[in-house]
Amino acid sequence: MAPLSSSLSSLLKQVDCLQRCSRFCNAVQALHHQPFKTRLVKRNFRAASLFVGPPLSRHESRMQRWAASVCSSSSLGQDAAGRLWAVYSETKRQAEAMSPSPVDPDTIFANNEMSLRDIEIYGFDYDYTLAFYSSHLHTLIFNIARDILITKHRYPEGLRQYEYIPDFAVRGLHYDVQKALLMKIDAFHYIQLGTVYRGLHPVPDEEVIAMYEGSHVPLEIMSDFYGKSTHGHTMKQFMDIFSLPEMTLLSCVNDFFMKHNIDYEPVHLYKDVKEAIRDVHVKGIMYRAVDADIEKYICYGEQSHAVLKKLSAHGKKMFLITNSPFDFVDRGMSYIVGNDWRELFDVVIVQADKPSFFNDRRKPFRRVTDRGALLWDRIHRLEKDQIYKQGNLYEFLRLTGWRGSKVLYFGDHIYSDLADLTLKHGWRTGAIIPELRKEIKIMNTQEYVHMMTWLQALTGLIEQMQVHRDPASRAVVEEWIKEREAMRPQTKDIFNAQFGSLFRTYHNPTYFSRRLSRFADIYMASISCMLNFDLQHTFFPRRTPLQHESPFWPGHRNDGVSASSAA
Repeated sequence: MAPLSSSLSSLLKQVDCLQRCSRFCNAVQALHHQPFKTRLVKRNFRAASLFVGPPLSRHESRMQRWAASVCSSSSLGQDAAGRLWAVYSETKRQAEAMSPSPVDPDTIFANNEMSLRDIEIYGFDYDYTLAFYSSHLHTLIFNIARDILITKHRYPEGLRQYEYIPDFAVRGLHYDVQKALLMKIDAFHYIQLGTVYRGLHPVPDEEVIAMYEGSHVPLEIMSDFYGKSTHGHTMKQFMDIFSLPEMTLLSCVNDFFMKHNIDYEPVHLYKDVKEAIRDVHVKGIMYRAVDADIEKYICYGEQSHAVLKKLSAHGKKMFLITNSPFDFVDRGMSYIVGNDWRELFDVVIVQADKPSFFNDRRKPFRRVTDRGALLWDRIHRLEKDQIYKQGNLYEFLRLTGWRGSKVLYFGDHIYSDLADLTLKHGWRTGAIIPELRKEIKIMNTQEYVHMMTWLQALTGLIEQMQVHRDPASRAVVEEWIKEREAMRPQTKDIFNAQFGSLFRTYHNPTYFSRRLSRFADIYMASISCMLNFDLQHTFFPRRTPLQHESPFWPGHRNDGVSASSAA
């Protein structure tokens, strides 16, 4: 239970710090609108403190006395611009003094209330859920696919000069197949300007706006439900961790063609790269390379083993459904858990062909021998210590009876692993997001904390002082707006210089975040986070007020702006 207490304590402290800044802005706004008399100053600060929550602290009382002195001195002739800059300076000083507590990267975050007490059966994907891979694997996939383009598709030999760029792309990006543009889109289908790339170079905002007649992407050209570019959809969303080498290869090939002034058809290029990446997996090239040097490519084995042992010790049923072939899974699980790994699972299904596994009723289960031979006898029950291939979820439910919210399934792919299970079958779902740990560590740095605290405080000042229309005040607010616009790219670059955070555009959630919140009951950096909680634990989502609701949580204001929202 310690991790929960630590996480909640950190959250309360962080919200309290941001609340101070929010209350300060509210109080200053109230003072700015009233005659500058001491009696009204005190009344307005008291009203502000009562309206937003707990009484003002000793720290905030100093802010109160300072603001009162600023506003009182204005009656002696201080100009409007001077008053605003005085408010700005003190707000910045207070923002710099704040020090929110860090967020625990090893906790579990809830989108939907869920109790482990109700979970009787645990299911797992394999890749990036039980088996975590080193960065060497992405380099391997990139190099093999690049060479396939050259040898099979007769692409120029000059492509060999390109190497994998580990920090170029992030998961969740969209690719416009017809325009050959890689970009980040937010939850409202708006392109985040500054994150649109043709090849390895950014596209100017003006050009993006001209191509899309703004920055909004219409629904009819967005990717389909599973993120694919099909049936007239021109956008492809890359949701798989394995897709990072594919995005980088697409960008490198585009870069080569543009650099050498070679005419090409973007749609054909996309299809060729897609086929090359597919060959790396389907033809077993990647699997054989990993098997040959498993210690180089697989990591985090001990923690996954510990989670499985914990669940087994508590009598939980467990199953594995993966798209990977048996030989590859067997080699990896033997390395992670041991040669007896199959004893932990009640059902093992390989080459399941998710997401079709969850929707297509036609494919039957086939049993596979330890040597990989396919048996053709009809399957009447799914037995422990046996390996099954393909099949479908409807038959799985009929044979096991494992239905509804007593089942919790973990996977890393929001669409292929989780979407159908939560929408159609009522299973509980857990998303494994390895990038989460890195992003939280960045969020915990003093650089990020100070930058975001001041950016939020500055946004609050702009929002509240924009009502003043005299030329001097408008000029000051315009300066603040310019400062805010200059700061916002820094909040992107600190995560990834090209595309920023996986979870946010500047202030809105990304399209990835929207899907994550819809299809995952809980999410975490790795399955090892389960070790920090007992199996009676209930995960509660944070109640965030809707824009029309009164704030019951002390970190929110009544004007629709959350004190803890990122800018």
